[in-house]
Amino acid sequence: MSKIIVQKFGGTSVGSEERIAAVAKIVKEASKNNPIVVVVSAMSGETNRLINLAKSFGDNPSKREFDALISTGEKVSAALLAMALHQIDVPAKSYSASQISMKTTDSYSKARILDVDGEKIQETLDAGIIPIITGFQGITESGDVTTLGRGGSDTTAVAIAAQMHAERCDIYTDVDGIYTTDPRVVPEAKKIDVITMEEMLEMAGQGAKVIQIRAVEFANKYKVPVRVLSSFESGNGTLISLEENNMENGLVSGIAFQKDQVKFTLHGVSDTPGMAYGILGPLSDANIEVDVIVQNVSINGKTDFTFTVSKEDESYALETIKSINTSLEYDDLLVDSNIAKVSLVGVGMRTHAGIASTAFKALSDSGINIQMISTSEIKITIVIDENATEEAVSSLHKAFELDK
Repeated sequence: MSKIIVQKFGGTSVGSEERIAAVAKIVKEASKNNPIVVVVSAMSGETNRLINLAKSFGDNPSKREFDALISTGEKVSAALLAMALHQIDVPAKSYSASQISMKTTDSYSKARILDVDGEKIQETLDAGIIPIITGFQGITESGDVTTLGRGGSDTTAVAIAAQMHAERCDIYTDVDGIYTTDPRVVPEAKKIDVITMEEMLEMAGQGAKVIQIRAVEFANKYKVPVRVLSSFESGNGTLISLEENNMENGLVSGIAFQKDQVKFTLHGVSDTPGMAYGILGPLSDANIEVDVIVQNVSINGKTDFTFTVSKEDESYALETIKSINTSLEYDDLLVDSNIAKVSLVGVGMRTHAGIASTAFKALSDSGINIQMISTSEIKITIVIDENATEEAVSSLHKAFELDK
């Protein structure tokens, strides 16, 4: 394994000229000990500005042109950071994703990375120059620009780290690590020094915003250690480890939550073989990610089938479900946009009983009704009313003594 370190800087880290100058100093210091590859996001607020510009010409602009537009912000950040490094006598070059041939699928706004050509990056490093690469974007086989979805720069950075066999990927953000839950909701939340890759996969998948889930999936698949730390203050941050040395330290490592969820219930569906695929298959074909799924007990040959999707997919999911009404009969379609998911995550769940009952008692004591429950080996996800999210998170955090 080489000693290359990939450093990724998020939008707040490069949000102004002053911040970019500060990042340049971090890169310069790190480059004294390791070859450094840098990945940058767009400046804070820039992607939202571009999205609003696109919507000036309709709510559903061409997906190809939409990605071509919103990918421009990262080019600005990369070029400015290269200039800032030049100013402090550090050789650097900015590169777009197309220049390093980051090939992706053609699923605009949700593209997945297929391949990264590491030769250009290695040539730049061999010449003593720091490559500054645009995150969040890629290019199709036919040459069209794509984007990877919100937080996609994290995935870019980890993919490059995997391709370059880097020693580690450092994700710099505006927080000093990963916390037991969002400190804005629970001020007593504690920073986690080390978390397992498996736990981080669940935390990211259930709403923890610090790092994109696909970045963690890449890191897990290609065995890339990841560290999350602040570009605003010094510190060791949180290491996302490939090992599980701390699995006996606690029952629950953290609590994640998501408010941008929608619940679909198909009431009175015929309980026959292939029913679930008849619903979920078309959603998958439409590239809509389904999360929590519950099917009720059949009564008189009919059942209820409930699932959740993200709010950004609500209109597409509704359109898809309505389109299959001719081939799949149901009595009614209920849509609830006022829900949230709260998830307990911890590898300690494997070896300890009673976690679910503790969680349910805490919610009961707070008068919070549970609408759906989904479990895995190291996770319990509970769907509740959106208005009860903060109280639920606070109650669960206290019940499992995560503030200690």
